[in-house]
Amino acid sequence: MVSCGLRSVQMEPVPLKSIEVELEVRDHVATVVSTLNYENKEDKPLEAVFVFPLPGDAAVCHFSAQIGQTQIVAEVKEKQKARELYDDALSSGQQVCLLAESDESPDIFSLSVGSLPPGESASIRLEYVTELAVQADDGLRFCLPAVLNPRYQPQGSAGAGFQVTSVPASLVPYSLSFSARVSSPRPISKVESNCSLDPLQYLNTDQTQATVKLAAGHKFDRDVELLIYYKDAHQPTAVVEAGQTSAEPGSLMGDPVVMVSLYPGFPQSVMSSKASCGEFVFLVDRSGSMGFRNHGFPRQTRIHGAKDTLLLLLKSLPIGCYFNIYSFGSKYEHIFPKSVEYSQKTMEEALKKIKKMKANLGGTKILKPLKYIYSQACIPNQPRQLFVFTDGQVGNTKEVIDLVKKNSDSHRCFSFGIGEGASSALINGMAKEGGGHAQFITGTDRMQPKVRQ
Repeated sequence: MVSCGLRSVQMEPVPLKSIEVELEVRDHVATVVSTLNYENKEDKPLEAVFVFPLPGDAAVCHFSAQIGQTQIVAEVKEKQKARELYDDALSSGQQVCLLAESDESPDIFSLSVGSLPPGESASIRLEYVTELAVQADDGLRFCLPAVLNPRYQPQGSAGAGFQVTSVPASLVPYSLSFSARVSSPRPISKVESNCSLDPLQYLNTDQTQATVKLAAGHKFDRDVELLIYYKDAHQPTAVVEAGQTSAEPGSLMGDPVVMVSLYPGFPQSVMSSKASCGEFVFLVDRSGSMGFRNHGFPRQTRIHGAKDTLLLLLKSLPIGCYFNIYSFGSKYEHIFPKSVEYSQKTMEEALKKIKKMKANLGGTKILKPLKYIYSQACIPNQPRQLFVFTDGQVGNTKEVIDLVKKNSDSHRCFSFGIGEGASSALINGMAKEGGGHAQFITGTDRMQPKVRQ
């Protein structure tokens, strides 16, 4: 097991002193610069490993480290070649770092910091770019994960050696400095968060630029979720960015770039009158981690959030459709042997069984129930819609997403990330490859609009 945060190769923690995050949002694209400051308090040099989460669709564009008086700037290399260069540099006593994406999940990165001298500090700077997801109420969602949830790795899978555990909120000793600058051709109407914010500060009279910060005294013991709202959100806009003057003429970096923004909208709900029939299949995570509680919602566990979301969806189904409900952990179960017609009787039977569901099925083995569902013949003239509810704590993320993609011609997949720290790579990846939408449910306050969308 490798805990999130900076650890020595013997798994001893290297004290993290502080985190500084600067977020710049331009319309619906975010650039995130994170600076993490560490100190080796041991009396000998150490090699350290840092495991941390990023959005699954993020593109890392800069990485550097300041170790003592030495500045290290990363170069992109093929993974095996980079590992060989790192080992060579380490054996020769050089100060070196290696940043690598997990083979199994694109939202997990590991950073190896080699030969950190005793008493020396290390300042690690990481910059990435990501597109912000649009919510049901037209808000743009940015999430800064506080912890990296454990990823359950089924026996025999390819990534069995790469697992992580989370840091309990009560043991977070470091401070977080977080600031955001937002700019858009549209006026910024408001910025909301699950954490306390200082008042929004507008930088111009037309309110198209603004800054906001976390309130003083924030303890980084929960995900920081930011929701950004623009006026006239669905009006198309165009932005021209000048090329770099230092770039060669005719090169990609030297040419100006025109970005046309058709603000991401949503197609009509699958529950619309046009989709008055269909087969609705629900897959609910009942692994042990679904029994964890969310920060800010001490009375609600993840399984409660999943069940509440499922009940809301189930009561919205059109009469005459077909449905079934599966649940999984180390094994999987189903409420009906095969999908049944939706009626008052079958709905009431399903509701009774949903209310009895508990997070008591062990590990997170999602592949087997998915394969079983896909092996079931589709009902003629009843388009299949698959809804997945999970906290995303799986280690074989790419294998799951590939399975959804392989079966994308026979269904649409909608995914719900339940609780803080849900794997964005898994939740977004399943929805993208399955032609559906992804939503993240971290509490009860915004669940209904997300589900209705």
